[in-house]
Amino acid sequence: MKTIFDWHKASHWRLAVQWLFFGWCLFLGIQFGLFVRHFETSSQAGYFSRPPGVEGFLPIGSLVSLKNWVLTGQFDTVHPAALVLFLTFLVMALLAKKSFCSFLCPVGTLSEGTWKLGRKLLGRNFRIWRGLDLFLQFIKYALLFFFVKLILINMPAAALKEFLTTPYWAIADVKMLHFFTRMSIISMVVIAALSLLSVIYKNFWCRYLCPYGALLGLLSMLSPLKISRRQDKCIDCGACSRVCPAQIDVQHKKRIHSPECSGCLTCVSSCPEKGALSMTLWKQPVPGVAFVGIVILLFAGGVLSGMLGGHWHTSLTYDDYRQLILLASRLGH
Repeated sequence: MKTIFDWHKASHWRLAVQWLFFGWCLFLGIQFGLFVRHFETSSQAGYFSRPPGVEGFLPIGSLVSLKNWVLTGQFDTVHPAALVLFLTFLVMALLAKKSFCSFLCPVGTLSEGTWKLGRKLLGRNFRIWRGLDLFLQFIKYALLFFFVKLILINMPAAALKEFLTTPYWAIADVKMLHFFTRMSIISMVVIAALSLLSVIYKNFWCRYLCPYGALLGLLSMLSPLKISRRQDKCIDCGACSRVCPAQIDVQHKKRIHSPECSGCLTCVSSCPEKGALSMTLWKQPVPGVAFVGIVILLFAGGVLSGMLGGHWHTSLTYDDYRQLILLASRLGH
């Protein structure tokens, strides 16, 4: 009988964290939806408190908040959790690879589940021709450059402050909710197409189109934690390269520096030779389960720091939301 959960395998612990966090995101989304519904029904529906964690879905606004904080020293009070979470994910990338993508990102979780479903249905996943694959990977970096140029380079301090005080920014989380609950036909078609492509190709969105992942991947190249292969113990079975979701040729690398590596530990857990492949802190091997613990502690530490520092709950009041949510459909059009 195939073991569903092997506590010896770090990749199984990662999957447990990944799906538990996905469930938590769903819970936050439902709670936030009920919070918004209270105001949309003019208080006829019951009141639920607003979960600050939903601000993690506002990375572009968080980039504006980050620049404003660096230039003025003022921490955004409208969506403070957005900046806290953004900074937390940046620190996670700098210290523990692109672990946000493989442990916490709900889109990454769905993407991984989709290609695994495709493998079961089709017996395999397909690969795009290498030349086209490299070209398509460039798209996410082009998108990242666009946002970096637009916000970090071109946007003056006055414009930053103006944006962070607009009703649109105040209600950006509600607009994001409406994207999913009031989805247009075009959005449905695009998401359906991306989902279909993700069934065939591993992590299609993450690999080719996600600018957030591109940013974290570049930062992760500076991480002291990296997958390393000991040539004296490697038996050249190729298992690591075959299972790598990022299609990295692990078998022929001594140390993985690629920005595509998310630290998912799939290759480490699949290696049949003990000690041949491991996550290392510089040259010191780190047990896979310990790496999972590091990721959890970094995330929890970032959130706790925001809470203790008074940068978690919004400054918007009940009356503010009562007015703004009724205007949400008109804001941004």
